[in-house]
Amino acid sequence: MQISKASKAVGGLVEDVDVKDLSDSQFDEIRQAFFDYGALFFRDQDLTPEDHIAFAKRWGEIDVNRFFSPVPDYPEIAEVLKEADQELNIGGSWHTDHSYDEAPAMGSILYALDIPPSGGDTLFAGMATAYEALPQEMKGRIANLKARHGNDHAFGETSEYRKAMGGRLINPEAAGQQAVHPIVLTHPDSGKKGIYVNPGFTLQIEGMDKAESDALLAELYAHVQQPQFHYRHVWEEGMLAMWDNRATWHNALNDYQGHRRYLHRITMEGVPLSQTH
Repeated sequence: MQISKASKAVGGLVEDVDVKDLSDSQFDEIRQAFFDYGALFFRDQDLTPEDHIAFAKRWGEIDVNRFFSPVPDYPEIAEVLKEADQELNIGGSWHTDHSYDEAPAMGSILYALDIPPSGGDTLFAGMATAYEALPQEMKGRIANLKARHGNDHAFGETSEYRKAMGGRLINPEAAGQQAVHPIVLTHPDSGKKGIYVNPGFTLQIEGMDKAESDALLAELYAHVQQPQFHYRHVWEEGMLAMWDNRATWHNALNDYQGHRRYLHRITMEGVPLSQTH
């Protein structure tokens, strides 16, 4: 097994390994790399749903997604699906999953089953690298700020996104959660400082009026969206990708109209971010 950096900013490539057959020492090495790099990418995996679930359970408890349609007979696995005749994809803008929860999910494990002949790549952004590159003045400005995150605009009854997804989202009555987290997060496992706001689910900075909050968030978002903080993952069938929601953003590119894209996703439980310091 070899693990190498995928880019300077985020991600690691794990080669010559089968995640179905990891020794304890290999798993420990992968776990450390996950927290070091924020995301990991494995080629040439051959997983049944049972294999996928077993690998996820080595990381801890599974966080069953409340809004994505599950794979039949496997409620732990969410479908990430866009059919050839559909226009909108899942996750097609910068975000980090579950930041609206008091205990945001640690991360997700996504397995590729049906990939278009071109397009459908996923961009990842590294929050620790982006934070390190902030000017000192901005680091001081955001050091003690907190932001409120929510999901009703994405998953609630009246969400335009839900309507446009054409039945691929479920349980609108389960939406409405909000949570407040620090903008500068000390990662609970790596100890690294990173930016913890995102365009998908961050609503407003606490203690600021909306105009001031929007301006500061826009400045942070523009900073993170610079390409030097990114890795572009090109999918192939049989690839497995996993990312740390506390250390990354991701953005699934929607540039494969007329083709099907189908992946299975399992999400792992995290801890309340109030436990970090």
